[in-house]
Amino acid sequence: MAELNTIGTAAGARATQIDAGLRAHMNKVYGTMSVGMLLTALAAWAISGLAVTDIPNPYQVGTDKYLTDLGVTIYTSGLRWVIMFAPLAFVFGLSSMINRMSAATAQLVFYAFAAVMGLSLSSIFLVYTSTSIAQVFLITSIAFAGLSLYGYTTKKDLSAMGTFLIMGVIGLIVAMVVNMFLQSDAMTFAISAIGVLIFAGLTAYDTQKIKTTYLQMAHSGDQEWLGKAAIMGALSLYLDFINMFMFLLHLFGNRD
Repeated sequence: MAELNTIGTAAGARATQIDAGLRAHMNKVYGTMSVGMLLTALAAWAISGLAVTDIPNPYQVGTDKYLTDLGVTIYTSGLRWVIMFAPLAFVFGLSSMINRMSAATAQLVFYAFAAVMGLSLSSIFLVYTSTSIAQVFLITSIAFAGLSLYGYTTKKDLSAMGTFLIMGVIGLIVAMVVNMFLQSDAMTFAISAIGVLIFAGLTAYDTQKIKTTYLQMAHSGDQEWLGKAAIMGALSLYLDFINMFMFLLHLFGNRD
């Protein structure tokens, strides 16, 4: 009987340890993601401040908005293509090389990616009002928090959604490329609406995947691997948030 009590106590202590580890892991994920979001917001705001002026010149881009020399270089030259695709290069690079990086290096790369993403997103300040951007960001934050909480707490297995959602992302990318040539307002609206739904689903799915991956690997005790897993989890949720924000901005943002 004493032996059974000892086994039960050990099992209970192990479960408590895993629960505490999971909370710490998720805090690491959300903390890393939050720092990345802050870097993105600061970079976008700072670059837009340097790229736009209210002094009249030939490069007007909105009501009382004109491009500075830096703005012309960033948004009208070939550099804009480099800026547009640089975040994608970071994502592929981090995903493919993270096993050869230390967790600390991977975290620095993620933060560099977030800053470059801010540069890429700075153009939204040319198109939308600052109030509109702030409102949509708040809406996205509330929606993201609710969806991520659902993914973390639900007992329903969301893994079946994964393939469907990834196929949806691929279809979305194809539709966006096609619409670059068609320039259809109706298609733009449909893409944005579907995009919101897809990345809302991915937010819940990715949160549950981060949780289940930790629970599967917690017994290994490999803190370096778990640190890298937290960074990749932060990257997944960061991309879900950014994409949901951009699609909501396309739908509800007030253009300047």
